[in-house]
Amino acid sequence: MTAETTPAPSALDRYFRITDRGSTVQREVRGGLTTFFTMAYIVVLNPLILGFATDGGKHVLGGGSTPGSGIPKIAAATALVAAVMTILMGVIGKYPFALATGLGLNAFVAVSIASQMSWQDAMGLVVLEGIVITLLVLTGVRSTIFRAIPMELKTAISVGIGLFITIIGFVDAGFVRRIPDVAGTTVPVQLGSTGELSGWPTVVFVFGLLLMTVLMVRKVRGALFLGIVITTVFAIVVEKAFDVGGAFVNGKPNPGGFSLNVPDLPDKIASTPDLGLLGKFSLFGGFEAVGAVTAVLFVFTLMLADFFDTMGTVVGVGAEAGLLDDQGQLPGADRVLLVDSLAAIAGGAASTSSATTYIESASGVGDGARTGLASVVTGLLFVGALFLTPLVSIVPFEAASPALVVVGFLLMTQIRNIDFDDWVVAIPCFLTIVLMPFTYSITNGIGAGFVSYAVLRLATGRRAGVHPLLWVIAALFVVYFAIAPLTDALT
Repeated sequence: MTAETTPAPSALDRYFRITDRGSTVQREVRGGLTTFFTMAYIVVLNPLILGFATDGGKHVLGGGSTPGSGIPKIAAATALVAAVMTILMGVIGKYPFALATGLGLNAFVAVSIASQMSWQDAMGLVVLEGIVITLLVLTGVRSTIFRAIPMELKTAISVGIGLFITIIGFVDAGFVRRIPDVAGTTVPVQLGSTGELSGWPTVVFVFGLLLMTVLMVRKVRGALFLGIVITTVFAIVVEKAFDVGGAFVNGKPNPGGFSLNVPDLPDKIASTPDLGLLGKFSLFGGFEAVGAVTAVLFVFTLMLADFFDTMGTVVGVGAEAGLLDDQGQLPGADRVLLVDSLAAIAGGAASTSSATTYIESASGVGDGARTGLASVVTGLLFVGALFLTPLVSIVPFEAASPALVVVGFLLMTQIRNIDFDDWVVAIPCFLTIVLMPFTYSITNGIGAGFVSYAVLRLATGRRAGVHPLLWVIAALFVVYFAIAPLTDALT
């Protein structure tokens, strides 16, 4: 009798370490699909943020004389950057992290930077920011900072990101909304547009959330991806039956409409991408436009936000996937950080603003992704999105955002690893956790955690054991939070 031998792993398996990480090719493909559908909205949303803003010379990004005229070019460039950098993350970084234009960063570029200079100058500052971060990676500084963070704060970052992506899911779906600016209001947000649940898009979101939680509890494979697909079909049926429409109908607000994508079958499936925005940047033009001091402060703000947003995402998603080691470090993090840094350069060079690692990658991890193969799948789907933008726009926020809420719960469970009896540790962790959703910024939460941790360590005489870089980071965050008065004082 011959002993049964285990088949040798394929070259694909060996390269991505699929079996080593307890995954399968099918699970990686499914996770990559889930991540794509959860973050595909960026192909639509980024053009809306950048395409309707004007620069200091009152020009519109992408050309044309009216706001929005450059949207097709911005959409194509956004999809291209997401495709190339996500594939690179899969092949080089070998982890299930997807990249695209950073929300928050793009708004900052459009409102605060481009308003004072031309679009080419603004994108040049983004490229410079990416170059600086890349140099920090190549010199080992970024990885050293990554390792200097205490395990408790890393856990708090994961939990805070869980709450952050939960509020993103609720807001994107319109389940939670900003209170209208009306006299007498005392709270900043409310349930739905009127303080109560109403409208068919809300029904779609609730349907999707309940469906995904049931599938997760019953341990159905591909629960999140399956939930997004079924909820999208349900949304299309709802739109066909009730003609809900979008957030604006005939130029007027439609509180009961779908918040971004209207889930209707498009008139056409494919379109030819216009990549005319590639290379439209001026590396040092911003220094001439606003002066060296202001330009440096802009680059510093972009760099700090990009730097720690990525760190938080890598820690949070990596922890959820069980990819961190006993010290809370991600093996091979240098490769991940290098690709992320190059993505910032690519985003500026393509006129789409800085690209960064996306927290929505957690949705693919929640669906089983553990390796870079999932990122390759997501990236290839973005390649398809270059030509299939009309098809991508079928999936509404209300169908994709329930996945973020479910993943938020999964990340939240790590809070049990924080020692809340030690207030010197617990208070910085608490501030890290709550300020991410309450300020709508991963960077703000991380900064508050670092600064308060340093202050409490000093105040209690517990400086021993604190990495020297932590004091430097805390000081830099003090500058970050005081950037507005510093800019006024120095200009």
